Amino acid sequence: MKKTNLQKRLFGTNGVRGVTNQELSPEFILKLSYSIGSFFNGGKIIIAYDGRLSSPMFFNAATSGLIGTGCEVNDAGMMPTPALQYLIREWQMDAGLMITASHNPPEYNGVKVVDKDGIEIPRSKEEKIEEIFFEEDYCLFEWDKLGKKIARFNGIEEYKEGIKSHVDYERIKRAKLKVVVDPGNGMGSLITPYLLRELGCEVYTINSDVDGNFPGRPPEPTLKNIEQLCKVVKACNASLGIAHDGDGDRTIFVDEGGIAHWGDKSFGIIEKDFLSNNPGEEIVTPVSSSKMIEEIADENDGKIVWTKVGSINVSRKMQEIKANLGGEENGGIFYGPHQPVRDGAMAAALIVNLMTYKKQKFSELIKSLPCYYAIKDKIPCPEILKEKVLEILVSKIKGQRIELIDGLKIWASNKSWVLIRPSGTEPIFRIFAEANNEKNALGLAKKYKTIINQTIKEIK
Repeated sequence: MKKTNLQKRLFGTNGVRGVTNQELSPEFILKLSYSIGSFFNGGKIIIAYDGRLSSPMFFNAATSGLIGTGCEVNDAGMMPTPALQYLIREWQMDAGLMITASHNPPEYNGVKVVDKDGIEIPRSKEEKIEEIFFEEDYCLFEWDKLGKKIARFNGIEEYKEGIKSHVDYERIKRAKLKVVVDPGNGMGSLITPYLLRELGCEVYTINSDVDGNFPGRPPEPTLKNIEQLCKVVKACNASLGIAHDGDGDRTIFVDEGGIAHWGDKSFGIIEKDFLSNNPGEEIVTPVSSSKMIEEIADENDGKIVWTKVGSINVSRKMQEIKANLGGEENGGIFYGPHQPVRDGAMAAALIVNLMTYKKQKFSELIKSLPCYYAIKDKIPCPEILKEKVLEILVSKIKGQRIELIDGLKIWASNKSWVLIRPSGTEPIFRIFAEANNEKNALGLAKKYKTIINQTIKEIK
């Protein structure tokens, strides 16, 4: 195969993404799927898509490209990303393609490429696909040797039953929890309300029609974006609120008082219970996670393994060290006994299961955790300037402990830090700040946002 300039990139932190009919067109997706199909050499590939307006168009383009390279294309239809990942292993596929842009705005779309183990392909395989793409070194089959398309059915039901096998159905049913689910007009609509009803919960929904315009709220479940859910939980006197992102692999929870909590909190609750039953286990999490996660591990005889930000990094590390639990501050829960990838519906089932097992409200479980305050922010930055900005920022830090696992993490004290990280999916820097009081966390975020702004202006 010809060599190419591998500085050219297609894949970001979480697949290939771009604005429809700008960075991503049907022609682009066709060539990308030619490259993917050529790499997997005519294998058995399952393909699914989310509810974005452009997803059927890109689904058809990708299907055509895979058939053109001799692949057997298994059509799973519309479903959440973790359902596709689960079915890859259950149906013994060689790979999977998910047409989705996850939490990005409606005009975006993308492609996630998943390996036969149900985890997104590692960087080494991304590079080989990129090489095929940029050299146009496709393996196209003759007309009488093309691949074929197979329609598959009931995939979501299999996935749902897999989740239910990890929780106590009878105990949850007896608890009769009242739950409000906000899938944000995304893929969580197809699984979580039905799953929880089957587990015996009284379920109410908002923004539960699949709609690629995302009319209810933006597809990213930030605390600001799910304010409507908070109000409905309180008005309904519900036990819990559940919000998903666009492709249903992340979950943010709202307590019975209508207060939303970042994913660190729900991860901490699950981690604490998991370690009480599995002492000595390793917990995998990215450097953007709260110090609370480390404290919980220390208090419960566990060990934290830090990774770069990005779900694939957590999943691959879990697989490498055979860890059974991972988590992210954005609401990603990786429950190894089910599958070592983030799974929004599995996270919802675990929390409901834990609440009924502990016989405690969600707010009571939160109060049992070490107390930290987290602030998230972001600042625009052109892709071409990101590397230089980060380099200058590192040179400006004097006399403070820093970590360079992913981006720049600066420790202001043993209990406060800020992480400055270039996004892998958008032209922005993400800022994560944490401290043991809200004022200090806000101050850290504001301080370094100003410094980043100044640095960008200096370069321009």
